[in-house]
Amino acid sequence: MAAFAFLATQCTYSQPSTKPENKKMDNSQTPKPNVYSRTDTGKLALSDDEWKKILPAEQYYIARMKGTERPWTSKFEKFDEKGTYYCAACGNALFRSDTKFESGCGWPSFYEPVSKQSILYLEDKTHGMVRTEVQCGRCEAHLGHVFNDGPPPTGLRYCINGVILDFEKARDAEKKYQKKG
Repeated sequence: MAAFAFLATQCTYSQPSTKPENKKMDNSQTPKPNVYSRTDTGKLALSDDEWKKILPAEQYYIARMKGTERPWTSKFEKFDEKGTYYCAACGNALFRSDTKFESGCGWPSFYEPVSKQSILYLEDKTHGMVRTEVQCGRCEAHLGHVFNDGPPPTGLRYCINGVILDFEKARDAEKKYQKKG
């Protein structure tokens, strides 16, 4: 029971003062913003108004307003395909599927990002707690939080909002690579 209480305080669900107009959870059919690139690593500096024009309402709420999706609602929570997870706002590579694990907290969890540059870390003192917020290293979209209760080898648990994730299967990526070569 104490472990459940601990997890509940570590993965809190919050609502902003303004709710998104669109509750669509499946971001696989969402058109990608014109800033979306899986190869461009240059930093993006767009205004909130620009982001609001190119992101679906729920992605905007998570990425720019630092929102949180409801626990156990992400299609990536129990997802086990092999491949790479990207930032749905900009296409930056974030996590590989072999670093994903079942944490039981209600959000997709990973123990290690693709690279040190993939993620930014910020202190978050909201909701009466001190946590570490994680943002996309390219566009600074809010992704979720990281905690020190994950599995080896890192001992970290990146608790990530699935709404801001995009995914490409490993075989799909390999086929695209072979077509280019």
